[in-house]
Amino acid sequence: MTAQSPELPLAAAFPDADRAQWQHLVAGVLRKSGATPAADSPEDALATDLPDGIRVRPLYTADDTPAGADAAGLPGFPPFVRGSRPEGATVAGWDVRQRQAYPDPERVNEAALADLENGVTSLWLAVGGGGVPLGSLPRALAGVHLDLAAVALDAGEEFAAAAEELFALAAATGVAPAALTGTLGADPLALVARSGDGTALDGRLTAAAALAARCADEAPGLRALTVDALPYHEAGGSAAEELGCALATGVAYLRALTAAGLDIDTACGQLEFRYAATADQFLTIATLRAARRLWARVTEVCGASPEARAQRQHAVTSPVMMTRRDPWVNMLRTTVAGLSAGVGGADAVTVLPFDAALGLPDAFARRIARNTQAVLLEESHLSKVIDPAGGSWYVEELTDELARAAWAWFQEIEGAGGQAAALDSGLVSGRLAATWQRRSRDLATRREPITGVSEFPYLAEAPVRREAAPAPSGGGLPRVRRDDAYETLRARSDAHLAATGARPKVFLAALGPAAAHTARVTFAANLFQAGGVETVHEPASVDADTVAAAFAASSARIACLCGSDTLYAEQAAQVAAALKAAGAVRVYLAGAPGERRAEFEQAGVDAYVFTGCDAAGALASALDVMEVA
Repeated sequence: MTAQSPELPLAAAFPDADRAQWQHLVAGVLRKSGATPAADSPEDALATDLPDGIRVRPLYTADDTPAGADAAGLPGFPPFVRGSRPEGATVAGWDVRQRQAYPDPERVNEAALADLENGVTSLWLAVGGGGVPLGSLPRALAGVHLDLAAVALDAGEEFAAAAEELFALAAATGVAPAALTGTLGADPLALVARSGDGTALDGRLTAAAALAARCADEAPGLRALTVDALPYHEAGGSAAEELGCALATGVAYLRALTAAGLDIDTACGQLEFRYAATADQFLTIATLRAARRLWARVTEVCGASPEARAQRQHAVTSPVMMTRRDPWVNMLRTTVAGLSAGVGGADAVTVLPFDAALGLPDAFARRIARNTQAVLLEESHLSKVIDPAGGSWYVEELTDELARAAWAWFQEIEGAGGQAAALDSGLVSGRLAATWQRRSRDLATRREPITGVSEFPYLAEAPVRREAAPAPSGGGLPRVRRDDAYETLRARSDAHLAATGARPKVFLAALGPAAAHTARVTFAANLFQAGGVETVHEPASVDADTVAAAFAASSARIACLCGSDTLYAEQAAQVAAALKAAGAVRVYLAGAPGERRAEFEQAGVDAYVFTGCDAAGALASALDVMEVA
């Protein structure tokens, strides 16, 4: 009998294992690491808490399959969890949509043609405001075959005029309206969210409904309205809050369109939804799957036919996650986010250039952005399998939990009178602000790390300069970034460097041999450099007799003790006293305050830095004490 014989499956040679056995092994490993897991559920020590009350466990099995998961259906059929189209993106891949945000029409035209010649399939064009002027649309799109390349307009309050310009350009170039594809970008509620001004909402809804009726009659390949969830994401909202706001906005638009005379199926076909894709791979996948499930339920209740309940999705790599320091790392973030958007079933995907947070992207950054999608599609073959994450016990559970959290938020918004009323009353802004405040604490404590910023910063990095982008409109929901707190600190350090020729410094007073102090030296160096504070670790080790001379030679004004707990008990008090006598204005100790706290503080230790401390707050205080403006 051969090893491949069906009568002797490989698994038969191993005894069955159950979850309790696995938990027992986990508990043993945790005890060896110093943790004290609960006897009944040691895996809780390995769980990760996400916003919206979602807890991610380290292991999922068939027992965790959510009720009704078998109702996820098939691609192209309600509830569309597995995709909006039966064929998914297997035939031609997803729509590679590149954003064009230059105010100069000639520059837009050059970038657009280069994009279309090198793999981009649609253009996301900023018009009016900070984008290309309305009257310059023909110059911006010169040479673009409008019957081949889809155009997604982003014209803000000028959406109706921008749509007229596009129709006029199509007529002038001999392209029939029926041959046009893309979106006209009318999104009156996003304008309210961005500006805080709802006085023109009714008129804009009327104009958007008229535009939708025209598209339905003349240009069936165009969708008139966009449900843009980015304002809520960029204000610090969670995934469920982003979904709930999008759902409430979509319902408001269905009401407006049907009130204007469109039937429900036609109204559904006039909407495209835009979501953020983050570097949290599984959360992004689950967000897009949950969005389709939720919209299918809403449109079912509204009386839409099964085929009209599918949601068209445009995923954009998150602006919130983009960093200004070490921007090259953004390439990694956008790659993961783009992959997640494709796997999650987005119909169109925009990968923002890695330098988008710095200003207007250059040609190299745009090329990397579009080539990222080319690799995902052509080399990784991500589009060749529909919903490849489907069936994963974790992804199905996360999709279900996210959908339920988003539905609860959507119901709260509807109970408050709908999205417009919720924006006007402050319900939305208050909820998003509270969520961002909680997340800001995680960022400040580095519980949520930012590679290249709060973790592994590179102070010697040459600054990346870009032409300033037009300032976005304001007055409504704020626009936040994960790196905001650390960017403020680094800017203070940069100003100090420009004024004095040197960055603020901290002397790392390492105690004992390398084996005893390396871990905490590395930790302290990472932490202080995140605030733009240069670390001086010379000599490699000091004691009470040598630390004063070493500190004086460092030109630092503050110091941090780094060593093992045993060495702290033996030397910390004496070394701290010597540092104070040598002129240190503040002495830190790397490690949590312990039983000898009173002794250390009496000797001269002023503060402690440790895993989970408020790193951003500690760094701001350090710069203050060093009189860094």
